[in-house]
Amino acid sequence: MSARTARDPRSSARPARARNGGGGWAPLLLSAALLGAWELYADASGVEEDLLPAPHAVAAALWNNGGLVWHNFTVTAEQVVLGLALALVCGFALAVAMHLFPLLRRAVYPLAVGSQAVPIPVIGVLLVFWWGFGLFPKLVVIALICFFPVVVTTVDGLAAVDPEQPKLLRTLDASRWQAFRFAELPAALPAALSGARIALAVGVIGAFIAETSTPTSEAYSGLGREIITDAGGFQTARAYAATAVLFAFAIACFYGLALAERKLVPWKIRARGETT
Repeated sequence: MSARTARDPRSSARPARARNGGGGWAPLLLSAALLGAWELYADASGVEEDLLPAPHAVAAALWNNGGLVWHNFTVTAEQVVLGLALALVCGFALAVAMHLFPLLRRAVYPLAVGSQAVPIPVIGVLLVFWWGFGLFPKLVVIALICFFPVVVTTVDGLAAVDPEQPKLLRTLDASRWQAFRFAELPAALPAALSGARIALAVGVIGAFIAETSTPTSEAYSGLGREIITDAGGFQTARAYAATAVLFAFAIACFYGLALAERKLVPWKIRARGETT
């Protein structure tokens, strides 16, 4: 019995490896099945290619227009990275201020919620009027879209800290800043990073919205502008190709930040029992 018990840790680790390692094939198989169904439907239904191109036509458009798509992808990727950085800095700073000053939280929180209902095209022209046709108006749009999940998750994480920890530090003559730094901030970091992952996922579509809702002086200035221009010019396969690049970029960003999270908050990963 003791020998079998000694082998139990290895046997109990197998389901975890099966869940995580084996699960890596699941999205690939599902994607292949969906692409196959899409191909069959596009070929058998008689739908016009200008309305729904088949996957092979999308792949051909991506191959034949790789230079154009890559150029616009680099523009969009830069906007996503910088816009997300702006959202993280502003959202985290606002969340900390709301946590430290309850009156500020009561005053600002409803406005932060309401900001998510403001249609971006309404303020897009105004942002360009203030800051011109350059990069900054688009970064503001992305930050407006991304900062809310950062604020909410960070505020909730800070509020969920065990109250005994700051009390213990204060009994050790720690200052308010030291209590925040050594107790509240580390405890809230996992929640803040979860908010950052959500913000990063929506930041890609935020870049699309920013590119299409703020006037620009260029025909192509990012994948968002390219998709709109191609769709309006009956270059549907190329529009789908650019959309596929956006889709893949959002997935890569999300899981890239998840890998970084394992380095920044390893205790959260161990608590969840994840192995990959």
